[in-house]
Amino acid sequence: MKLHNTLTRKTEDFAPLDGNQVRMYSCGPTVYDHIHIGNLSAFIAADTLRRVLKASGYDVQHVMNFTDVDDKTIRRSAERHPDLSPEEALAKLTDEYKQIFLRDMRAIGCDIDDMKFVSAVESMEGMRALIRELYEDGFAYIADDGVYFSIEKYRTSGKKYGQLLELTTGNTSESRIDNDEYDKESVHDFALWKTRKGGEPAWEFELDGHELLGRPGWHIECSVMSVNNLGQPFDIHTGGIDLIFPHHENEIAQSTAGKGDLYAKYFVHNEHLLVEGKKMSKSLGNFFTLRDIRERGYDPLAFRLMVLQSHYRNQSNFTWENLEGAQNRLNELRAWADLRHQPSADSMPAELDEMFRDTQEGILKALQDNLNTPEALAAWGKLISHMQTIPIPGVEGKYTDGTLAFLDAVFGLDLSNRPDITDEQKQLIAKRQQAREAKDWAESDRLRDQLKKQGIEIKDTSHGVIWSRA
Repeated sequence: MKLHNTLTRKTEDFAPLDGNQVRMYSCGPTVYDHIHIGNLSAFIAADTLRRVLKASGYDVQHVMNFTDVDDKTIRRSAERHPDLSPEEALAKLTDEYKQIFLRDMRAIGCDIDDMKFVSAVESMEGMRALIRELYEDGFAYIADDGVYFSIEKYRTSGKKYGQLLELTTGNTSESRIDNDEYDKESVHDFALWKTRKGGEPAWEFELDGHELLGRPGWHIECSVMSVNNLGQPFDIHTGGIDLIFPHHENEIAQSTAGKGDLYAKYFVHNEHLLVEGKKMSKSLGNFFTLRDIRERGYDPLAFRLMVLQSHYRNQSNFTWENLEGAQNRLNELRAWADLRHQPSADSMPAELDEMFRDTQEGILKALQDNLNTPEALAAWGKLISHMQTIPIPGVEGKYTDGTLAFLDAVFGLDLSNRPDITDEQKQLIAKRQQAREAKDWAESDRLRDQLKKQGIEIKDTSHGVIWSRA
């Protein structure tokens, strides 16, 4: 299997650190609002990577975090719940959006049962421990508003700051920065711990005789949640390309200061999802969530398919026309999957068995080539196109069941669990066929219309009747 590694700027053969075991960490959501579709596309990429690793025979441990304390969550919780204490308001807001996020993840086909979710608030002691360690080793210092990481001390210790991208003096600043939303073009000493401001939630922290009631900075959260759950080094760190700097660069720095050079062996970053060719922005009116997609009548899995139609390392473009095309393609895939519920044909073309097997091999080969999902989907499409040249009213389970399970395992489009039509609907189809044989066209049309009202459409072929869901 090959993956593009941001750490080396190369597409490399994937080799886990520990035999067949893969430990993987994904930067998760900041739970203060509905997640926008750009973030969801990153989570689809991470979910697909885990699926492909498992299909390739690896045992994968996948951890994703909840950022449930930072500037955004604190500000929004105070606005939303002014009658509660800061700690209660933060917990109420973030708990609500954690559940919304998990529902969204299920809806877009991400297997959250195959992941472990960890919370920043629940990892507070680990953050205090790492900050103490950094301070004692000389990489952190106490300021009037918190504890900061010293990039200068990190560099003079022999470490490189700028492992994921090239940094120059032109984008380096000697100033400190204490907020979680700052200039991504400049290097600053960054906050490891921030002392309490009025009305903020806070946790006790004593360091070198200083009482530092407050809360952690953003970057320290992911270092602790990843390493505490996966060890250091671990195999794969994923996230959107916008997280490369400063977030992931700062994670590397604080995780390797005074230690070995390796934090994670592979960094896998997905490109931006554009909207109508532009970056998402509320001011441009092109900021969408999964709720917007549903309200327009589209299936969340159509959004997943739209994302998979582009390579994760290429910018993709969300338009409603593109989503409409993905919805139509999803409907076609579902109709194809429903063939296994049709009455079986008396004989099956011998070449189908080999073609189904070859298709699975071709799909997996494409996915193992740095998650080439467009090529994998094209291989699937060739199988469907070939089957359309030999129309048969049913495909026996031995040809389809294994293939559908495999396709669901790697693509997450939930095709193998589609139910059969009801016995009553099957009887209506049989009665319609009897009416056709008796040339009772009025009765045949009546039964067709009755089925259509139930969402079942009928196609008459030389091999018999094939039904599909409208």
